[in-house]
Amino acid sequence: MISLTGVSHNYKGNVQISFKDWQIERAAKWLLLGASGSGKTTLLHILTGILKPEAGTVSINGTSIYGLKAKELDQFRGRNIGIVFQRPHLIRSLTISENLRMAQSFALLPEDERRIDEVLTSLGIAQKKNAYPNELSQGQLQRVSIARAVINKPALLIADEPTSSLDDQNAMAVLNLLLMQSEMNQATLVVATHDKRVKDAFTNTYELT
Repeated sequence: MISLTGVSHNYKGNVQISFKDWQIERAAKWLLLGASGSGKTTLLHILTGILKPEAGTVSINGTSIYGLKAKELDQFRGRNIGIVFQRPHLIRSLTISENLRMAQSFALLPEDERRIDEVLTSLGIAQKKNAYPNELSQGQLQRVSIARAVINKPALLIADEPTSSLDDQNAMAVLNLLLMQSEMNQATLVVATHDKRVKDAFTNTYELT
């Protein structure tokens, strides 16, 4: 269960935005919609523990994340929240396997080569395990980004505009991978987008106006 209660945030110039309460059941799939400037990115940062709101609470599986100390929050995020960015955030000097091991290490989890193989196989890129990011295509890099997000079996999987720069075929491929991985890992999926092609795959919508 993920709960957003009484959350608001102040921008520069004393502009305040308040977010309606949001209760998300485990393994549910939600679409986060909002025009540019509606606070979508702010809400994503609040949900992922990156930006502390001025008021309100965010709870993930019973833990109020902003009640944690900084180091505790970093560890909690690494273990419980996976983020797929629009562009891959990988360390170029490390192999794909090393990037995934680092994600395990940041969460203070033991390195688990079997888990790495399992995730890469499920995404169809096991053969790229020892490759470097600059040796992969854009589609393969997007799959590695998903692998990094789910490697620690997070409770919450968030994808920020994952299809906006892709053609129809690749957009649907990425969407299907996200849906598949959320099912396999029993993770709650929240996809933030303005891409109309994505809407048909979701029945739950949280919209910012």
